[in-house]
Amino acid sequence: DGCGHTVLGPESGTLASINYPQTSPNSTVCEWEIRVKPGQRVQLKFGDFDIDDSDSCHSSYLRVHNGIGPNRTEIGKYCGFGFQMDGLITSKSNEVTVQFMSGIHTSGRGFLAAYSTTGKSDLITCLDIGSHFSEPEFNKYCPAGCVIPFADISGTIPHGYRDSSSLCMAGVHAGVVSNTLGGQINVVISKGIRYYEGSLANNVTSKVGPLSTSLFTFKTSGCYGTLGMESGVIPDSHITSSSILEWPNKTGQVNIWKPENARLKRIGPPWAAFISDEHQWLQIDLNKEKKITGIITTGSTLAEHYYYVSAYRILYSDDAQKWTVYREPGMGKDKIFQGNTELYQEVRNNFIPPIVARFFRINPLKWHQKIAMKVELLGCQFSIGRAPKITLPAPPQNKNDKNADFMDDFIHSVKTSLQTDKTTFTPEIKNTMVTPSVTKDVTLAAVLVPVLVMVFTTLILILVCAWHWRNRRKKTEDTYDLPYWDRAGWWKGMKQFFPIKSAEHEETPVCYSSSEISHLRPREVPTMLQTESTEYAQPLVGGIVGTLHQRSTFKPEEGKEASYADLDPYNSPIQEVYHAYAKPLPVTGPEYATPIIMDVSSHPSPHLGAPSISTFKAAGNQASPLVGMCNKLLFRTDSASSAQALYDIPKGQPGPGSADRLVYQVPQSMAHPTVSMDE
Repeated sequence: DGCGHTVLGPESGTLASINYPQTSPNSTVCEWEIRVKPGQRVQLKFGDFDIDDSDSCHSSYLRVHNGIGPNRTEIGKYCGFGFQMDGLITSKSNEVTVQFMSGIHTSGRGFLAAYSTTGKSDLITCLDIGSHFSEPEFNKYCPAGCVIPFADISGTIPHGYRDSSSLCMAGVHAGVVSNTLGGQINVVISKGIRYYEGSLANNVTSKVGPLSTSLFTFKTSGCYGTLGMESGVIPDSHITSSSILEWPNKTGQVNIWKPENARLKRIGPPWAAFISDEHQWLQIDLNKEKKITGIITTGSTLAEHYYYVSAYRILYSDDAQKWTVYREPGMGKDKIFQGNTELYQEVRNNFIPPIVARFFRINPLKWHQKIAMKVELLGCQFSIGRAPKITLPAPPQNKNDKNADFMDDFIHSVKTSLQTDKTTFTPEIKNTMVTPSVTKDVTLAAVLVPVLVMVFTTLILILVCAWHWRNRRKKTEDTYDLPYWDRAGWWKGMKQFFPIKSAEHEETPVCYSSSEISHLRPREVPTMLQTESTEYAQPLVGGIVGTLHQRSTFKPEEGKEASYADLDPYNSPIQEVYHAYAKPLPVTGPEYATPIIMDVSSHPSPHLGAPSISTFKAAGNQASPLVGMCNKLLFRTDSASSAQALYDIPKGQPGPGSADRLVYQVPQSMAHPTVSMDE
């Protein structure tokens, strides 16, 4: 008479002393015999232990034995107030006996313990709550039997459960573990919310809860979408029933509560049976095999008709001829699902393991006034081939025929294993316990999000292309280019003038070494002639060492033809090279452009007496003097001893032999100091 809450499953279970968590009565005893599969061992974990030890465990104690019966051997004897036992108690065989003795005492809650096979190293008890664990994500094993009256949970899916809730009891409520089987849970800790809703699911009532610092949810396979009752994917012709309620109202109009009215959240009357007895059913054809993980039901949802179903069975079939009643693995009887307790509230029940079938039938067993309900199925597609299933009609239960009952269990276990072993689960998604109310929004978002991404991507590409085209056009407008008719010729004519070294500063006056000029041979300096008269003279490009850094817009003397043939001191064949002209200089800019910089480095120069040719214009007879400093120029000389330089002579000025100092003219807009240098 000392046994309290007890659920002994095939792989795990929960046991507690009588009246736990209140003080256990005096002079009571209870003994539990636990068996698991042969070849496995049992491990025991205490969630709470509070037994009077005033007489040193003589009259009040808990004793654990290896084995069952007279040949059992003692593992340990325990007592004490608030006794903390670290680790697990492990048996040596697949059988364990737990004995509780309560003597004369005035206090002591007794104990609560959980057991499982030894393969579950992460076993917890029904008393463990979310706030006991600090990891953001963790896995634990919940034993069977954690739906206990002295534990509370607050919250629901998909929003999450308050951190003060029992982990395993919340797992049963969420539909991730079975109360009769236990199972593994994957928990994710998140920031708490201000308000936690309450609901009824899997025979567990979740209460409304206040603000908390954290909450937890469960990672699942994600197979919890709606299968088409509410959305209308399942057509009316695929929803049938055993009977239909028809009745006239006060005005004489006939009301027909047809089976197609049994769509969850659909405004209007529900489906109702004409006769209320245990032989009525509502059948749904899913058109092909689906993986069914749960069901949601409501009552009539009409205040003037207070009808609902409070308990029902589930049957399923592949051909609508041979039906199988749903049972949990290892259970010897049909599972009875708790239905509604009033006509409005949605009540959810999950199938662990899931059902794989095309035809689904609900058989009401208990109801209020009349059989009336609205339904939605939860699950996902199932397209992977399976081994042939064993299906038999549900025979009448004969309680006296144990062999027939065992055969039914065996057939159901084989059928279930064939169904679940071949199931391909969808990838795990964090915190996705999706209820039917949000599935429709998820589907809509799956369509809209790609469309919006494509639209925004197109707009961004258009803007980038427009910006690039605008910059390219602006750059083209600001850049001087060669005329289309002269590009090929210019290239062929200029390939021989590629520089070896270029001046680092284009506007720096050039000082030529006399030793360099003295080494140049007349035949090495072809004369560039300009054959057409234009507004501006073409700059003279002399020698094979010329480097054209910038196209010139030098203006010739007024009244003279822009030809340089008369200035050529060499008797060399004339080679006509046409050069492109740059755009005219702006009105506000300088009259003359920057002179051409010619690199004569590393080449022999002519004799000092050879005349140089310049294209600078002399302003009247006055020249703007500029003397370059040879020792500071950037051009190399062949001899380190050569310190003299020869400057170009402006047009119309006397040769170098008639002047003591050579003057080098620059454009009028450039202000340079005048420096003199002796030859």
